[in-house]
Amino acid sequence: MNVNKKMTNKSDYLVKLENAGIYKSSKWLVRGVSLEVSKGQIVTLIGPNGSGKTTTAKMVLNILRSDEGSVKRNTNRVAYVPQKVNVDWTLPLRVFDFMKITGDISKLEMIENLKLTGVEDLIYADLKNLSGGEFQRVLIARAIAKKPELLILDEPVQGVDFNGEIALYNLIKSISDSLNCGILLISHDIHFVMSSTDHVICLNGHICCSGSPSSVAKNPAYIDLFGEHTASTLSLYKHHHDHSHGTDGGIEK
Repeated sequence: MNVNKKMTNKSDYLVKLENAGIYKSSKWLVRGVSLEVSKGQIVTLIGPNGSGKTTTAKMVLNILRSDEGSVKRNTNRVAYVPQKVNVDWTLPLRVFDFMKITGDISKLEMIENLKLTGVEDLIYADLKNLSGGEFQRVLIARAIAKKPELLILDEPVQGVDFNGEIALYNLIKSISDSLNCGILLISHDIHFVMSSTDHVICLNGHICCSGSPSSVAKNPAYIDLFGEHTASTLSLYKHHHDHSHGTDGGIEK
């Protein structure tokens, strides 16, 4: 089952999972996952804790090898912002130093990417003095400095207040547009993620439902997981499209 019906050639996808699954400790952590991410597209995995979202991301990253099905990647330019980053907050670590930990990057490139995420003025700030939203922006800046074609964001708004969430989701959309990269966004935070994405996949050990945000919000499987009240709150925030969606959730020019 291909859950994304984007009108492109077969070779245009960045990553494709077909009926992929992980079997550990005598049980399936996640099974039957099919998804596809292409350039310029935001695909969001939603689901409750323990539903297999991060496990699916690890298959995309080749950290975990699927025990059934297949995982195909058409790019090696992949960047990942994990759900948790272990930092020794007692160390006097500046944003400048933190940006250089995982790879060589010039100051000009650093400023360019911090500017894209709106925190270039924090380049010499102490990491421990940043707010939750500022730290997430630095993490994203460090990831996009690798010039990825595929960016994977695992719970990117955790520890961020309500207004910060809106700003970060606007930022993620802006990055997708500016870099024309595919984004796989993972979250249990439903409302803004769903309304700012191109395609939604709802997981609970398997794919419960998938499609456009509006179609998933009306799906009985989604309502069973998250409650009927969630669908009515999706209108709080929507991004502006330069394309339209078909009834299957695919992008139509």
